[in-house]
Amino acid sequence: MQRLTLNSIADILSLPYDEVIDTRSPGEYAEDHVPGAVNLPSLDNDERARVGTVYVQDSRFKARRMGAALVAKNAATHLQTYLADKPADYRPLVYCWRGGMRSNAIALIYSQIGWRVGVLDGGWRSWRRLVQQALYETPFPAPVVMLDGNTGTAKTALLHKVKAMGAQVLDLEGLARHRGSLFGLTVGDSQPAQKGFESALAVEMAKLDPARPVLVEAESNRIGEIRIPPALWSAMQAAPRVEIAAPLAARADWLTRAYADVTADPGELAARIAALQPYQSRETIEAWQKLAVERQFPRLAAALMEAHYDPRYARTRLRRGTEPLRVYATETLDDAAQDRLAKRIAADLEGDFFNT
Repeated sequence: MQRLTLNSIADILSLPYDEVIDTRSPGEYAEDHVPGAVNLPSLDNDERARVGTVYVQDSRFKARRMGAALVAKNAATHLQTYLADKPADYRPLVYCWRGGMRSNAIALIYSQIGWRVGVLDGGWRSWRRLVQQALYETPFPAPVVMLDGNTGTAKTALLHKVKAMGAQVLDLEGLARHRGSLFGLTVGDSQPAQKGFESALAVEMAKLDPARPVLVEAESNRIGEIRIPPALWSAMQAAPRVEIAAPLAARADWLTRAYADVTADPGELAARIAALQPYQSRETIEAWQKLAVERQFPRLAAALMEAHYDPRYARTRLRRGTEPLRVYATETLDDAAQDRLAKRIAADLEGDFFNT
């Protein structure tokens, strides 16, 4: 059994292990975990609570004995299921909350099998300290370029195309699992916890080449319920900005395609329109609901942008008092037009444009 100390977020990208195993409860894992780690809990949520209650209210000895029995039972289950086909040279790295009893117990069992197992020193708490340092105490590691444009200009789709062309991109909406408005949450999905988002973001930041610019979509300092951490937000506020410009009709057509999951669910669409009541008159909300019922989605998208999203977007912090370095104008936002825009943006990112 080997104890491993992480000195930076980047260390997690080059570990000499086949897999990272989070031995904490499913509830702890759901809030945050090392990105890519699989959850094989030594105690489930209920078991952890029961052992904790005995530890506090009765006896540490009884709690440890009870915990040991449960850990052994759960380890046996994992060995008979998820781990059943792992080879003799399998090398797992395990961790728990602070690198103590749970991970050590699991590591002991694995090492007795013959696997070369490692234990993350300090457990999840040591990982969380590195994430906080990267996002709250250290300047953002690469020059940022903001990709701006009114709602419906296909900015997220363009980010993906620019990335596919080899440019450096950070997709915040993808990490936050949210498209950045009251309509932004994919139907049936949920956002990660703030800590989970920050872990995923920290790993993506560790992959960046500090000598190359990174393209980031212009956002407010919140994406749904997720807050953008200070180091990145400061870099975004100071970054040069480029803008996608497209006619309202083209943007409405794109939004109708991009939000097909919402328009396919009449009840969900009605609820999201209703959520705009604090910002719009009753008559306006009723008119939008009528368009939704009539399935006139391009007209609805255009009306939402004209009356709500465009005025609000014009007042965002990242736009105040600054002009874009470049405007990429397009009459349409179909796939061919997006490909042309992405090529221009990628070429500028890799050239000298943003260094002048």
